[in-house]
Amino acid sequence: MASRSLGGLGGSRGGGGKKSLSARNAAVERRNLITVCRFSVKTLIDRSCFETIDDSSPQFNNFAAILEQILSHRLKGQVTWFGYESPRSFWDYIRVACRKVSQNCICSIENMENISSSRAKGRAWIRVALMEKHLSEYISTALRDFKTTRRFYEDGAIVLGEEANMLAGMLLGLNAIDFSFCLKGQGLDGSIPAVIDYTPYMKFIQSSDSISSDEEELRTLGSSDSSGSSTPETVGPPFVMDENIWFNKCKRVRQKYQLALEQKGYLEELLRLRENQLSESVSQNKILLQRIEDSELAHKLEKEQLEYIIVELQDQLKSYQSLDQLSAEVSLSQTSLDPGHSQEGDGKQDSLINEGKEDTPSLLGLCGSLTSVASYKSLTSLKSNDCLASPTAEMTSPGLTPS
Repeated sequence: MASRSLGGLGGSRGGGGKKSLSARNAAVERRNLITVCRFSVKTLIDRSCFETIDDSSPQFNNFAAILEQILSHRLKGQVTWFGYESPRSFWDYIRVACRKVSQNCICSIENMENISSSRAKGRAWIRVALMEKHLSEYISTALRDFKTTRRFYEDGAIVLGEEANMLAGMLLGLNAIDFSFCLKGQGLDGSIPAVIDYTPYMKFIQSSDSISSDEEELRTLGSSDSSGSSTPETVGPPFVMDENIWFNKCKRVRQKYQLALEQKGYLEELLRLRENQLSESVSQNKILLQRIEDSELAHKLEKEQLEYIIVELQDQLKSYQSLDQLSAEVSLSQTSLDPGHSQEGDGKQDSLINEGKEDTPSLLGLCGSLTSVASYKSLTSLKSNDCLASPTAEMTSPGLTPS
């Protein structure tokens, strides 16, 4: 009984250890893929400064393999009617989850004639999304559809964990790169699985003690292999760096120098252009200021002239008003003194008023015809014949006699 109980306890512990080990392995796998993806994105951004990224670039091929592994991590298979589970590609998930993206390329990839397999369509989608600079938008939209994501992936998948948000953020930096791909190349072959190359992202730092021990070991090997006639000059250096590494470093430095030189020339040309524009703007500003001063002076003179004209018109108006008032007072005084001479006063007033006006030719002709003797006689005969109601005293009054 005791042995059985101990065996059962050991079995339970073994089961718990297996679960913890599997959880640890899944966490390490997720962390490794996300870290390598971040390194790959940085490598692509750095490489894009010196050359165009296309299908021949090893950095891109490695990034495509990493992204394919991330999207295929713990992807569920498709269960058939007979209960068998067939493998699935991440394109099946992308096709359903990214339908909500505006102006998506799902339909165009589905209608491609030279691409038949689901894995090849997924690889074509990665390239098209990078060229359209919408890969991060596709991934973000797919991850927001949590119901669809849960339906396609098992527990512990990267797209279901906290690493998914990091993935969408790091892919956003790829929008600054101009990619150029051919959708008929060997990279779209769906029969070949993607393999990640981890060597570009590995870095081994050797301690100083380890370096000294290696040098001592090399010296020991050299002394044991050499004969008595060997000299110290024949012993090679303890550490020789590969010439290709130096050549690649020199090439990168030369490319950086060439890029900096081109940027310097561009900035100098831009500075010269801006200085010319500034000098032109200063000269135009001076011309405009001079024009403003001239217009202000002209407006000031015009204002003074208008004020002078207004004052003159006001004086003339006052003089006309005084003349009208004086004529009205004279007529009233004459009327009050001699009512019989009102007509004479009115005639004098009219003559005074008419003196200030200019005589027109029509009025001069009319006055001439009325002042003639014949016209006067005809006028008196016309009045007597028509029996006009006018007293005889008015006919012989001095005011109606011709002058």
